[in-house]
Amino acid sequence: MTPAQKETLLKLARAAIASRFGGEQPQLPLDEAFGERKGLFVTITQKGELRGCIGMMQSRKSIAEEVVDMAREAAFGDPRFPALRREELAGLSIEISILGPLIPVEEVSQIQIGRDGLLLRKGFNSGVFLPQVPVEWDWDLDTYLSQLCRKAGLRNGAWKSPDALLYRFEAQVFSENEILA
Repeated sequence: MTPAQKETLLKLARAAIASRFGGEQPQLPLDEAFGERKGLFVTITQKGELRGCIGMMQSRKSIAEEVVDMAREAAFGDPRFPALRREELAGLSIEISILGPLIPVEEVSQIQIGRDGLLLRKGFNSGVFLPQVPVEWDWDLDTYLSQLCRKAGLRNGAWKSPDALLYRFEAQVFSENEILA
C-alpha cells in the first residue's frame, strides 16, 4: 500500500470510532486496493499501552469494511478493556495490520521473529499473535511459542501435538504514529 492509502485507512478507522460519539458515519473510500478481502487487525494504544485489539484472520468483507468494523470492535468490544470513552479519543493511536496468507509451519525453523505472526489451533482452542508482538516483548522463538500456547489456553508445548495446527503469516503494519506524524 502507498503512504496515501495507509493514511486513508487510518483516517477511516478513526472516523469509524468517532462516529460512535455522534460524528458522521465514515464513507468507504473507492480505491480498488481496499476492495480486496484480507484478514486484518486494528490495534489501539493509549500512551504506548494496549487499549484494544480486534481482528479477523480471514475476511468475507473488503479491507475498507473490515477496518470500520474492527476499529469499532477494538474500541468498544475488546473484552479485556472497558468501552472507549469520548474523552479518550484524542489520546489514542491506531495501528492497522493487513495480513498475508496463512502458511502451515512444517518446521519451527521456518518462523522468523519480526516477520511472522503465528496462529495456533488445537481442538476448540486458538491463539494468535501479530508479527510485531514478539519484537515488542523481546521474545525468542521458544518464548514466542510458549506464550502462543498460553494465549490459546493450552499447556506449554501444545503446538507440538499431532492434532495442533500451527500457521505463520506476514502482515503489512502501519500506524498513525508512523504515517500521520
